[in-house]
Amino acid sequence: MPAATSTSAPNGANGTPVAGPNDNITRFSAPSRALSPTPQHTLFHPKTRCFVYGLQTKAVQGMLDFDFICKRKTPSVAGIIYTFGGQFVSKMYWGTSETLLPVYQSTEKAMAKHSDVDTVVNFASSRSVFQSTMELMEFPQIKTIAIIAEGVPERRAREILHVAKKKGVTIIGPATVGGIKPGMFKIGNTGGMMDNIVASKLYRAGSVGYVSKSGGMSNELNNIVEQTTNGVAEGIAIGGDRYPGTTFIDHMLRYQEDPNIKILLLLGEVGGVEEYRVIEAVKEGRITKPIVAWAIGTVASMLKTEVQFGHAGSMANSQLETASAKNKAMKEAGFHVPDTFEDLPAALSDVYQKLVADGTIKPQPEPAVPKIPIDYSWAQELGLIRKPAAFISTISDDRGQELLYAGMPISEVFKENIGIGGVMSLLWFRRRLPDFASRFLEMVLMLTADHGPAVSGAMNTIITTRAGKDLISALVSGLLTIGSRFGGALDGAAEEFTKAYDKGLSPRDFVDTMRKENKLIPGIGHRVKSRNNPDLRVSLVKDFVHANFPKTPLLDYAIAVETVTTSKKDNLILNVDGAVAVAFVDLMRNCGAFSPEEAEDYLKMGVLNGLFVLGRSIGLIAHFLDQKRLRTGLYRHPWDDITYLLPSLAKGAPGNEGRVEVQV
Repeated sequence: MPAATSTSAPNGANGTPVAGPNDNITRFSAPSRALSPTPQHTLFHPKTRCFVYGLQTKAVQGMLDFDFICKRKTPSVAGIIYTFGGQFVSKMYWGTSETLLPVYQSTEKAMAKHSDVDTVVNFASSRSVFQSTMELMEFPQIKTIAIIAEGVPERRAREILHVAKKKGVTIIGPATVGGIKPGMFKIGNTGGMMDNIVASKLYRAGSVGYVSKSGGMSNELNNIVEQTTNGVAEGIAIGGDRYPGTTFIDHMLRYQEDPNIKILLLLGEVGGVEEYRVIEAVKEGRITKPIVAWAIGTVASMLKTEVQFGHAGSMANSQLETASAKNKAMKEAGFHVPDTFEDLPAALSDVYQKLVADGTIKPQPEPAVPKIPIDYSWAQELGLIRKPAAFISTISDDRGQELLYAGMPISEVFKENIGIGGVMSLLWFRRRLPDFASRFLEMVLMLTADHGPAVSGAMNTIITTRAGKDLISALVSGLLTIGSRFGGALDGAAEEFTKAYDKGLSPRDFVDTMRKENKLIPGIGHRVKSRNNPDLRVSLVKDFVHANFPKTPLLDYAIAVETVTTSKKDNLILNVDGAVAVAFVDLMRNCGAFSPEEAEDYLKMGVLNGLFVLGRSIGLIAHFLDQKRLRTGLYRHPWDDITYLLPSLAKGAPGNEGRVEVQV
């Protein structure tokens, strides 16, 4: 596989994979010369190289995995053609090693880079497949194109066929799953998953060549052939449209010329007359190998009206096109035609055993079953492996059809209208809290949303915004000021008031103890507000908590402490941080949703700081938007608001070298 970018790692001869010097990524070089001519009957061989048109990484990986278990020395896929651009390499696997597959934005560049490619698997949609196929046929090196798309307009299909015949290009499809040549090459998703490919022994060649209209039935044929013979030599699904690029006779004649194919298997269906062309070839002696055949759709004669059997071409327009008439004609021509499809395996087995008996087929020893590289995700889904997870999430899950918050579907979140407080209760605490608790959480967010432009967080946000930075940078600069001096009063108040209450200290003893330890009481005191000029935010908290909480012991204790502190100084009131903190402790302890241990754990985790950060983010974002809206310029602090105290060194006097004088 050609490397998309230059690498210092050497490439082996003929594209042999060589590991890079510092990693386990394998890179491949293109063969240095074109392949030697192959027999006319051969579409695919052990060195077939192709492009995949369209970004179909799953199909490409399947092809590479098939190459690997077939022990190919070079991968069959030389590169991906994806004209929409967006990437220049696609990371794939070669066995268990990673490899880089080039992705080309133009067909011309891809062809110029890989002169050894003669096949294209075209995954273009039905809308663009005509244009892309016509473009591909402009390059003489391309000899085979598989068209996967369904719904290609019949007129376009006929135009493609006309040009392909003139240029000598073999078209497989449209509406095909592709084909497979065991041990050598497979088209796209042909053969199914790797376990099915191994079960059908498609990793090595057998003696049966089959042609089918149905891609789905080709998998069934792989299974039947493996169980009754020595395996598949080649299989092609030509597609079920009315105008396939190649027909039964095209591939049957190829198989006739292939000395490795001893038995021909034809799976036709109702509609069309292509089976009769094979009959003519047998009668003319152009095909001499034994043919096992069946036309699907014999049930149509039991139905009262004409029936369309899925494929565009599977409808009889005359008695000649019925499945029963075809089976009868093929049997009369000497084909091995069973009485029913269920008897097809037995008919195939009879032919195989006769050819083994007369020495035409010489069964070979069965090679060792190759080990199948399996993707981690698939192995995990099958329950074949287990590994410790790097992360654990107990709060949300986005893997299913609907996002879950602590097990609650997002649709139910809106159906029950639990609000932002309810969402917080699910994600923060993994449970539904009572309605009053959710409303309290929302109340705290509203109360802490902003405290004007002068506080450190808002100031940082404003200055960063005026420096021309983005929203995230401005928000983070403000949030980084939150700590013990700014916003930390909530955690501190919760800790100190709770500790004093739990020790049984009276409000006066608590105040005296803090004074003796030279500690300020967190949550007590305000620069502007006082007992005679109360903070309305505190009043809102008190009123809500007393009206809705089942118990308020810690809030009542804090109010009693306020009585002691304000008797000494009028502004030593219970501030909003203290009120929120003690109320939150009451909520955790008394709402009935938490055990005492859980309540203590959450408080130690810093959930109160989380409330402040979440609420204050609202205001910081508002300050960012406000400055942007005002189109304010870069901020520079005025000199007259700064006191400059610079050191000066006295010069010239001996002994004064280390002396510093300060000018004020």
